[in-house]
Amino acid sequence: MSAPNTLGSLALAAALAASGWWVADGLRALRTADRYVTVKGLAEVEVPADLVIWPITFVEAANELPALYATLERNAEQVRAFLRQQGLEDVEVSSGPPRLQDFRAEAYGDASANRFRYRAETTLTVRSNDAKGVKRAMQNAGELVRQGVVFAAYSPPPEYVFTGLNEIKPQLIAEATGNARRAAEQFATDSNSEVGGIRNANQGVITISDRDAGTPDIKVVRVVSTVEYRLD
Repeated sequence: MSAPNTLGSLALAAALAASGWWVADGLRALRTADRYVTVKGLAEVEVPADLVIWPITFVEAANELPALYATLERNAEQVRAFLRQQGLEDVEVSSGPPRLQDFRAEAYGDASANRFRYRAETTLTVRSNDAKGVKRAMQNAGELVRQGVVFAAYSPPPEYVFTGLNEIKPQLIAEATGNARRAAEQFATDSNSEVGGIRNANQGVITISDRDAGTPDIKVVRVVSTVEYRLD
């Protein structure tokens, strides 16, 4: 074989060898890139509600409208006085217009079955950041019944709200991510690997719920983060 042919063959062999090395290295990199683990991290904390909305609905009935409205006004003042005694401010209480029924004017039902012609109900709504104070007032609301205030049978329940999510959100997410990292490290140990950087992360939805039916003024803030870690 001539020298030029020999040199050409050697060059071609070197090129094929290099090409094979590049392909093999690329496959190794591909396999490494595909090695990852998906884990979830949970974090939750109990917090007190910092806002409460308490609708107080009371009813009255009468045959004469002036007498009916006078009784409603008297009851409303009794409720306001009671709330002041419980430590709540007048600015925390708002009133809505009375809702009136005239049984004789209704096209259905038997008007004679009702002892009174008119029935009216009024709602005073307490909106306060003093959740403990409002809860205490609710527990003492029997005093209003002794004073002659008749509560509506179907009154909306109080609503407890937690508004401080932005203050605790960074710490909560950090805790959830840390718990996800520990889960990934345990998986890596079991598979003889090491945890690398984050491949993808999803914060998840933050939920706020009552701790239980008996303590709606205590909230549970919960977040589940989903994180993908590379494995080396």
